[in-house]
Amino acid sequence: MKSHSLVAGLAAALAASVAPAAHAEQVFNRIASFAVVDNLPDGVDRKAPTSSEIIAATGDGNTLVYSDSPLKAIGFIDITDARAPKAGGTVSFEGEPTSVAVVGGKALVAVNTRESYVKPSGILATVDIASRKIDATCDLGGQPDSIAINKDATLAAIAIENERDEDVNDGALPQMPAGELVIVSLKDGAPDCASTKHVALTGLAEIAPEDPEPEFVSFNSRDEIVVTLQENNHIVIVDGKSGTVKSHFSAGTVDLKNIDTKKDGVVSFAGKKDAQKREPDAVKWLDDDRVVMANEGDWEGGSRGFTIFDQSGKMLYESGSSFEHAIASIGHYPDKRNSKGVEPEGLEAAKFGDDNLFFVLSERASIVGVYKDTGGEPELLQLLPSGVGPEGAVAIPGRNLFVTANETDLVEDGGPRSHVMIYERGEGTPAYPQIRSADKDGLPVGFGALSALAAAKDEPGKLFAVSDSFYSSDPAIFTIDATQTPALITDKLTITRDGAPAQKLDLEGIANDGEGGFWLASEGNADKLYAHAIINVNKKGEIKKEIAIPAELRAGETRFGFEGVTTVGEGDDMVLWMAVQREWKDDEKGFVKLVSYKPSTEEWGAVRYPLEKADGGWVGLSEITVNGDYAYIVERDNLVGKDAKLKKLYRVALADLKPAKLGGELSVVKKEEVRDLIPDLKALNGYVVDKVEGFTIDAAGNGYVVTDNDGVDGSSGETLFFGVGPVNAM
Repeated sequence: MKSHSLVAGLAAALAASVAPAAHAEQVFNRIASFAVVDNLPDGVDRKAPTSSEIIAATGDGNTLVYSDSPLKAIGFIDITDARAPKAGGTVSFEGEPTSVAVVGGKALVAVNTRESYVKPSGILATVDIASRKIDATCDLGGQPDSIAINKDATLAAIAIENERDEDVNDGALPQMPAGELVIVSLKDGAPDCASTKHVALTGLAEIAPEDPEPEFVSFNSRDEIVVTLQENNHIVIVDGKSGTVKSHFSAGTVDLKNIDTKKDGVVSFAGKKDAQKREPDAVKWLDDDRVVMANEGDWEGGSRGFTIFDQSGKMLYESGSSFEHAIASIGHYPDKRNSKGVEPEGLEAAKFGDDNLFFVLSERASIVGVYKDTGGEPELLQLLPSGVGPEGAVAIPGRNLFVTANETDLVEDGGPRSHVMIYERGEGTPAYPQIRSADKDGLPVGFGALSALAAAKDEPGKLFAVSDSFYSSDPAIFTIDATQTPALITDKLTITRDGAPAQKLDLEGIANDGEGGFWLASEGNADKLYAHAIINVNKKGEIKKEIAIPAELRAGETRFGFEGVTTVGEGDDMVLWMAVQREWKDDEKGFVKLVSYKPSTEEWGAVRYPLEKADGGWVGLSEITVNGDYAYIVERDNLVGKDAKLKKLYRVALADLKPAKLGGELSVVKKEEVRDLIPDLKALNGYVVDKVEGFTIDAAGNGYVVTDNDGVDGSSGETLFFGVGPVNAM
């Protein structure tokens, strides 16, 4: 394994992307996103869960076809103008579409119609793309999963999984009936049902040989089919014309080191797992002799990366932990899914120009790794941000396009919807990531959930950030060099109490204390047994003071507390100002407090701040920072995507910040809009994210914004970090 080399290669690629060159590199950047909810038929509740799982494209590259399991349908997207995708309608089935492929003017759809796990059934449906009508169906004799078409469009291969019931015997194999491979001949894009071949795959794997569970299929140019038996941890090569098994071999195991194995709110690559079964999901031919497989895992395994084999079963390359190290370096490591790490699931392979590329989809990190196939060790070129849970992908080299289908829909939690995302390859520089971390001792510095920003006093571009309660077991201050592109996290300082990482903190604000240390705002939550507090740490990260809020505030508190801290003045004249996120029990609706505290006298005070009216969801504050004669405040709703209406930067004159004593009448400050941040949040052509959490102004007067990615839990994991230029010019 060469786990560090790919991370180093990514860092080199990012550095090269901003360096002057005679010929600009070819890179992928996202140009559009399509919310699957926008394709729902009339009369269907727009709050119903949607999904885009497997995706294909017509030969001209102008129409996308995806499977939507919850809707029991396939959907169409018109991408004639790839930057402005349009809803193209749906076709419904009496069953669950599991995969889709396109042949000429037909979409071939594998549909699961099973009565139960022990009575599996399925059909192969032929849909006329022009008329959106089902032409015919073939009985498949079992529950289908993946479908693939050969180069000449004369054969279709369908993996009949007959998947196991995970609630029976703890999901252990065997669970009959056994799966198999089905091969169907095609004529003018239409399946000839009478030609159907059923290829038995029993007796091959070392694990549960009587119960193969085929997962994914792929053709090479010689009409050979590679089939993954995921739970059986096995690979089978079948001659597509005769239906005979040519070879088969175990997918094997990997000894993993430098991995995160604990769901503990700490991103730490100090763990290991020996003899981890690969249990591959997707597989693709790189040429007629080599296959690459994504080692997602399912029953007992999952090795967090990808592997390249030749037809004989000889391992040619193993990525080990390098893929997820690269992902962690851009803040996308999913700490709450540590059993199988980033879970590589989907794959695509295609030639763009002179480059043979393959794309590895990480379901849990919501990232796509773009690799160049060199014939030896692959070269990691880019990491592309996707929607939540990328499942399928299709390359359209003729139009320099690449498309992902993102399975997860979080509508029930008020989160992002399932999206199809479109990328274009061309000369330029990668737009993402916008922030990454440097290596420390040869391993990436894991980060995420960045919830506040502050600036160094005398060094332009030097910033500080904190992580929130998602990483409550390892609260930290990150040093950022914003003069680089992407911005670079150069250091991580763990916050300690009595020599150990401080517990029960939800850091939402940071400010310099004027003595080399920091003031931090911690948002309380009585349900989690920690209180709203102001914390002072020295330059070593050691907590020197913890200041609880006074009784006058505590009487009206809710869990939506301090969402930023800043300072006015120096020495004994220093006053801290904290922004309270939402109304507390003693607040008039539509008003929140800006709370003051003077450390030298221990005096508390407050003013009232008027919130914008909510247009769905709620509205609150998420940052405060002072620069010059103004306090700058981020105000936002808690909505995402097309529902998001308010993500704005306001300012309040310092002359207006005249705190009154708590418990009495509080004056209302006047605010002035400085910048609407939604256009900035749309700049990468994804959906509008919720949490604009950090804003600061550096020593040169330039403003910077960061979003909180929620530790890749219930989000795509994207961290947006961008400058807004000289603030005094706004």
